[in-house]
Amino acid sequence: MPTSLLSPAARATLAEWHRMIEAQDFDALPAISADDVLFRSPAFFKPYPGREAFKVVISAVSTVFEDFKYHRTFATEDGLNAVLEFSARIGDIQLKGIDMIRFDTAGKIAEFEVMIRPGNALMALGKLMSERAGPSLKSLL
Repeated sequence: MPTSLLSPAARATLAEWHRMIEAQDFDALPAISADDVLFRSPAFFKPYPGREAFKVVISAVSTVFEDFKYHRTFATEDGLNAVLEFSARIGDIQLKGIDMIRFDTAGKIAEFEVMIRPGNALMALGKLMSERAGPSLKSLL
């Protein structure tokens, strides 16, 4: 389904998201995130709450993924959800994944959940993210 189904505010947030990914600059991430945004990791069941945790995770993962590229975007008819399909690699491990984004009525990111395959990519990601983001996340939670 096309992104034109998204609310205008969600479309603007998604455009800013893509700009940040392209520039590898996440300073504006808190501005497009709800105060109580939840990040759901592909490696852990418990979500990470809050803007600062979200920024820590996204900033760290941007240093782990190589050759990151979005391929397709799907949107729901209610205008408040999008799924972005991506590919990347971690060293010599190729991976595919999706980002599932739920926007609030103001168009801010309310929930961001990531799914990754295959299993060896998920394991590599979990290890590197624990090393790179773990200490900062522990101080926030």
